[in-house]
Amino acid sequence: MNYYFAPMEGLTDSVYRREHHRFFGGVNRYYMPFFSPTVHRALTSREIRELPKADSESFCAVPQVLTKDPGDFLWAAEVLRDLGYGQINLNIGCPSGTVVAKSKGSGMLRDLSELARFFDRVFSDSVLPISVKTRIGLENPEEFADILELYNQYPLGELIIHPRVRKQFYEGEIHQEWFTYAMEHSVNPLCYNGDIRCLSDVGALEKRYPTLNAVMIGRGLVADPGMLSGGTNRTALEAFLNALMDRYEVEFSSCRNALFRMKENWAHLHDRFEGSDRLWKKMRKTTDGAEFRRLSSELLHTCPMK
Repeated sequence: MNYYFAPMEGLTDSVYRREHHRFFGGVNRYYMPFFSPTVHRALTSREIRELPKADSESFCAVPQVLTKDPGDFLWAAEVLRDLGYGQINLNIGCPSGTVVAKSKGSGMLRDLSELARFFDRVFSDSVLPISVKTRIGLENPEEFADILELYNQYPLGELIIHPRVRKQFYEGEIHQEWFTYAMEHSVNPLCYNGDIRCLSDVGALEKRYPTLNAVMIGRGLVADPGMLSGGTNRTALEAFLNALMDRYEVEFSSCRNALFRMKENWAHLHDRFEGSDRLWKKMRKTTDGAEFRRLSSELLHTCPMK
């Protein structure tokens, strides 16, 4: 079984990936939050920061691209190839309203004939192997039978399935029966993504699907960063969080922006500590870096870990 860290905008940036690998590890591939190439065919300064040369990293990171234009996708593939990356991931899963309105992300599932034309071009001309991260439909899970039939016509490096439809966003039931359908009918290797909170969830998937290639974990791994490497202990977690804060203050040249990023992390972490609500409320409100560090330390050292 391979373990992937899901791409999470505002969380799993380049700083987070490096520090997570240094303090915890256990991840076979880190998937990057998507970037969207434009007609200008140039990376922004932020994209350059988030896309370091692959040989400068000691772990495997996979860039994700969000676009409906095959020319933009192929340009991005060439840029990523030149940076040393060995594969590219296409986002057909993002449920954001602004993304879907532009027929990107899971909005690409609205018109399968148009998606087929996109695939015809990119699978013919891409200089990198292509994997796909997908939802099982826009409105109804029954849409997935036709979607999978389309995917089966192309040599996907891997098909990462989040078994919800777009309108569910990240809530509501997982349509497990449609992932089972994929396991029975997909000609491409599969990865499961969705609501993996702990190792017992991974074990249940391994038991149910003995031939499953990989699982992708997002919020569960942010909340328990040592999940895949023996568990999260306080000492490692505190060192990890301090390292993140230090790096963000340097990267952003701003304590304010560093705090925004750290609060995003703690939004997932604080629930793992009993009786943390009072301190977490203060952490959310403070705009002072030193105060935030003091409150974080107090929470780590006084609230029992669940």
